[in-house]
Amino acid sequence: MSDIQENPASIAITLPDGTVRTVPAGSSGFDIARSIGKRLAEDALAVRVNGKPLDLHASIEHDACIEIITFDTPSGRDMFWHSASHIMAQAIEEIFPGSRFGAGPATEQGFYYDIASEHRFREEDLRKIEQKMLEIGKRDLRLQREEMKRVDAIAYFTNVRKDPYKVEILEDTLKEIETVSLYHQGSFTDLCSGPHLPTTAKLKAVLLTNISTSYWRGDSSRESMQRIYGIAFPSEKQLKEHVARLEEAKRRDHRKLGAELELFMLSPEIGSGLPVWLPNGAIIRSELEAFLKEEQRKRGYLPVYTPHIGNIDLYKRSGHYPYYSDSQFPPLTYHDEDGKQEQYLLKPMNCPHHHLIYSSKLRSYRDLPIRLAEFGTVYRHEQSGELNGLVRARGFTQDDSHIYCRPDQLVDEICNAIDLTQFVFRTLGFSEVQTRLSTHDPANQEKYGGTAEVWKQAERDVLEAATRMGIDYFIGIGEASFYGPKIDFIVRDALGRKWQLGTVQVDYVMPERFDLYYIGSDGQKHRPVVIHRAPFGSMERFIGVLIEHTAGNFPLWLAPVQAVVLPIAEEVHDYAKSVHAALISAGIRAETDTRSEKIGKKIREAEVGKIPCMIIVGQKEKNSGEVSLRRHRQGDAGSFTVEALVDMLRKEITERT
Repeated sequence: MSDIQENPASIAITLPDGTVRTVPAGSSGFDIARSIGKRLAEDALAVRVNGKPLDLHASIEHDACIEIITFDTPSGRDMFWHSASHIMAQAIEEIFPGSRFGAGPATEQGFYYDIASEHRFREEDLRKIEQKMLEIGKRDLRLQREEMKRVDAIAYFTNVRKDPYKVEILEDTLKEIETVSLYHQGSFTDLCSGPHLPTTAKLKAVLLTNISTSYWRGDSSRESMQRIYGIAFPSEKQLKEHVARLEEAKRRDHRKLGAELELFMLSPEIGSGLPVWLPNGAIIRSELEAFLKEEQRKRGYLPVYTPHIGNIDLYKRSGHYPYYSDSQFPPLTYHDEDGKQEQYLLKPMNCPHHHLIYSSKLRSYRDLPIRLAEFGTVYRHEQSGELNGLVRARGFTQDDSHIYCRPDQLVDEICNAIDLTQFVFRTLGFSEVQTRLSTHDPANQEKYGGTAEVWKQAERDVLEAATRMGIDYFIGIGEASFYGPKIDFIVRDALGRKWQLGTVQVDYVMPERFDLYYIGSDGQKHRPVVIHRAPFGSMERFIGVLIEHTAGNFPLWLAPVQAVVLPIAEEVHDYAKSVHAALISAGIRAETDTRSEKIGKKIREAEVGKIPCMIIVGQKEKNSGEVSLRRHRQGDAGSFTVEALVDMLRKEITERT
């Protein structure tokens, strides 16, 4: 290190593995990657300097911790896909002059851009845009960053680029920013904070997937735009692998499997986004509810039920109205016999009802914690273009609970709620779970209820609980609810996709709004703290994700039909019926297939129906008093007496293995 100090033209860079290297001051991330290895230099997309991502060719002037960003990292994929959205915008502009561009972010599975254009995009246009994007890639255009005074950027997008959407962003969203950054690639320029790919040549493969309608800034009262989605890769091989995953995702689509397995239905006659559970799906939902109710009972939760509508003043008091008025159904107006008018809302949240249950009687510090639990159906007026089967519906049921506790009990209760959520995920086979600590954004304090001091305390409580539980978490600034910070659980399914499911939320705000209190040991009134908790989140969303995660191959304890008895010939029908009766008597959901079909066809149809157990009986089994067991996707599992089979299946069901 002494040599570095003597030579001011050198700096020390520390790599992720702790290795320290000496490089010339002003070296770029590319220079450092090339000094490490040729392959790394080829794969390098950007560089992270002291935790801040920068363009690959940005100069590094001082000692720093350095990480080379490649496509193999989440941040690398995000940056690659965001850069691809810029390349797509350039391609669209070259093919359809006069197009203007709104927002073009990276997403979990690629990117999109909102476009204002007189041309109505069609499927064949997507192929033309893809070819143009690949052509732009071959031009090897460098993505060059330019920093500019905000007022100069406004003039640039007013007079040169003539893009009113960028002007509005500069005059509104970025009005407090003095200097902004633009990125140029050939003749195309976009407003962006970056970083971006060093060159368009990094893009080797692209697939534009679909077109939808959007609104400028997500506001349905503003201009209608066209949103084009896509995904891009550094190699054709990666695109082919992605397409294969897409095909598998289509096979697993919960809407497709929901119809094939007769789990649920959606009907325009009932209403968009209002799923109806069919008998098979109702069994799955009922089993999941029973599973959680049993576990909640063990942990001291008390069941409650609340109505599907409530007086609008209740939701005004809680802040859900007007905070979320855009996503709620219009109020229902009622006039009584005296002409008095009252307004009601379809219930958007269960929590205000639970707060009134808590305040319905005097509570002592000895009574706390009080854990109220309900499978409560709520209603949200989601945009029709955002509806997606079970995973995005207008009517859905939350496995809601509200825990009212003393401040000294809070962290323990948060930990217990985390433990319950983790138990649910383990039981249902979600082994990869990320945890986000969703905090408020101090720069937008007006978005939140409560004081800055209350938020500081709540976020400290959440962090302490997460640390005590040893969970691996990341921080999501601005992702909190309006009343408190959250611990959000994000599961990764069998295809590697992420879904935000369970949540645990800390709330110091609602006790104030609803004047909740308990009598302390000092005889005085004290405010409880509220924990909002939902391991499943939404029953509909959770089951939709579970269908796709398992491809409809539910574990035995959840399967609508757990076993089917398949007699080989009519001569053993009576024996098959006695086996079926034994299964039913033991509480196993079973059917008997006595059709005059060959056993091979019966087995194939049971496999297609994803029935976990096929119990085959022929003359040999009848004579020995046994059955032959075949497991779905596994094949022959051996011969058992009826009693031994029942005991084995009952054990597997009870243990929920």
